[in-house]
Amino acid sequence: MSTDITTKSPEAAVEPPRGASAKKRVPQGHRRLLTRRDRFTLGLMAGVPTVLHVTLVWVTALASIALAFTTWDGIGFDSIKWVGLDNFKELFTNNPQFWPAVQHNVIWFVVLILIPTPLGLFLAVQLDKNIRFSRVYQTAFFLPVVVSLAVTGFVWQLVYNPDTGLINSIIGANKPGHYIDWIGDPHLNLWAVLVAACWRHTGYMMILYLAGLKGVDPSLREASSLDGANEWQTFKNVIFPTLRPTNTVVLVVTIIEALRAFDLVFVFNKGAQGTELLSILVTNNIIGESSRIGYGSAIAVVLLVISLAVIIPYLISTFRKERSA
Repeated sequence: MSTDITTKSPEAAVEPPRGASAKKRVPQGHRRLLTRRDRFTLGLMAGVPTVLHVTLVWVTALASIALAFTTWDGIGFDSIKWVGLDNFKELFTNNPQFWPAVQHNVIWFVVLILIPTPLGLFLAVQLDKNIRFSRVYQTAFFLPVVVSLAVTGFVWQLVYNPDTGLINSIIGANKPGHYIDWIGDPHLNLWAVLVAACWRHTGYMMILYLAGLKGVDPSLREASSLDGANEWQTFKNVIFPTLRPTNTVVLVVTIIEALRAFDLVFVFNKGAQGTELLSILVTNNIIGESSRIGYGSAIAVVLLVISLAVIIPYLISTFRKERSA
């Protein structure tokens, strides 16, 4: 006579009743992590910046594009009249300040790319050697970038003052009959402003290149030294080629800085007498007693198109690199 003995586990021995709620069988990890208050807080933190960004950036940009094809004095929406391409025709043919402003923006870019960019690279290379007090030097060189451009303009106004300015006092040009008007002279004021711009831009470039140098593989330097290369050969043949992504960022940033230059010039002399820039023309036509918002918007659209011509290829190349990676 055989006896079947079936061994059941304790879990199988105790079965939940059929009428038990399915809610009790849901694991604890499946509970909802965010409460209603959490969702409200996250929606508020993400929604408010999004609304502000769309309102202050996208809506205003699209409104400027639309107003560029109209004429409007800014008083009542009933005075807006459609003029088509008339604003652009007048801008390119009948405005004596437009092409000098474009030329000054180009000069601004060329000076920034030729003077403060190599100087910032040189400072970054020196600070990357872990010299003593490197943190102090980094702070000192980067401080002009942190300071407001308006404050920078006021400081350099004191430096360029014909009577009590530092430069005229050093070279002895602060006496009657020997004054050098760095701000009022149309042959000097643009270059005087560019000196202040270069002083600020050098620290910006230094930080960008220093970040790029920190990402260079140390084994490349060791391999170069083992091959007998000196410091200059290592930098030229090994280090600098690896900074190609940083050079692209530097180029784009410098172009944007040259196009959006406004604060320094406006503080110096409001963009008059040889310091005209596209941003100054936009402000002068939109703000003032005889405001021409449609015409100023047309200048802003030209500035926007130039900016997009630089930014869009950079974004396309960046996205392609991310996809390939």
